[in-house]
Amino acid sequence: MKVEFAPLSIPWTRRAQAAAVCQWLCAHLALAQCCCIIFIILLLGDYWFIPVFYAFWLYYDWESPQTGGRRSKWVRNWTVWKYFKEYFPIKLIKTSDLDPNKNYLFGFHPHGVLVVGAFGNFCTEHTGFKEIFPGMTPYLHVESCWFRCPFFREYIMYAGMVSPSKKSISHVLSNKKGGNIAVIVIGGSRESLDARPGSFTLYLLKRKGFIKIALEHGAQLVPVFSFGENELFNQIENPKGSRLRAFQETMQNLVGFTLPLFHGRGIFQHSFGLMPYRKPINTVVGEPLAVKQNPNPTPEEIDQLHEKYLQELQKLFDKNKKKYSKQKQHLLDSISHATDAK
Repeated sequence: MKVEFAPLSIPWTRRAQAAAVCQWLCAHLALAQCCCIIFIILLLGDYWFIPVFYAFWLYYDWESPQTGGRRSKWVRNWTVWKYFKEYFPIKLIKTSDLDPNKNYLFGFHPHGVLVVGAFGNFCTEHTGFKEIFPGMTPYLHVESCWFRCPFFREYIMYAGMVSPSKKSISHVLSNKKGGNIAVIVIGGSRESLDARPGSFTLYLLKRKGFIKIALEHGAQLVPVFSFGENELFNQIENPKGSRLRAFQETMQNLVGFTLPLFHGRGIFQHSFGLMPYRKPINTVVGEPLAVKQNPNPTPEEIDQLHEKYLQELQKLFDKNKKKYSKQKQHLLDSISHATDAK
């Protein structure tokens, strides 16, 4: 394989962008594990009182990820996220205004390998969310397992991440004053196993829990499609029925998340590595789908609203695919391939 090295005369800003993405990638892949190791080392050493005190704090604060978390404007405004956004770049696009007196449920598609667009748009302030949707506060619901990691849980809550539990989503959508947005990556990490450039598979046909909770709270449903999300990495082939796919799905079932064997470019060369490719991510927020509150929706009502959501997602994709994507794939075809989703 011929290695394509990066030129030495790269502008400082591009190097800063690569450094910002590199630190985020390291945090995404290894920070939780490092925090757990540090906790154990401290517990077994002379500074045992630090993890002991933290354990008491953890017991006291255990419910925070399910009650809105603990976001920090300072963390969300770090300059490093500005360079992170510019690396790809990431852009947030609205198609309709949102009423700050109402609560919304954003269905984010597709997951991609590492959900870069969801993090950049809803966990930082550098894509202009507050200016685009004034009066609105987004909460990104991520896997529950990350909130069991000492220290790491504080970091992700500061960014605006919260638990994906029903209690957590209900807390966000129950704000009587309105202005809250529950952002849910509908396909989950299972969808990442099919994330490849030039195509996408959405796990959506059997995912109706978000529809039910939107009905229960009368939250307006909004489809969100992040064009370019699947273009950031290549992935080792893992067809259904293969040993690798079986292992990945078993990991998903046991620990609640899985990780595709992906690869992209390097820091000092463009041929191989774990850095994402510099591909634009255009996250398009669709028009709200009006939802009438029903504390006890029937299966028929859930199915009916689910079908409307699919139609709105299809419209959003069709209206924007020529501008932001070269994919010729039909959205509903990509959904039908994932009929085994749970």
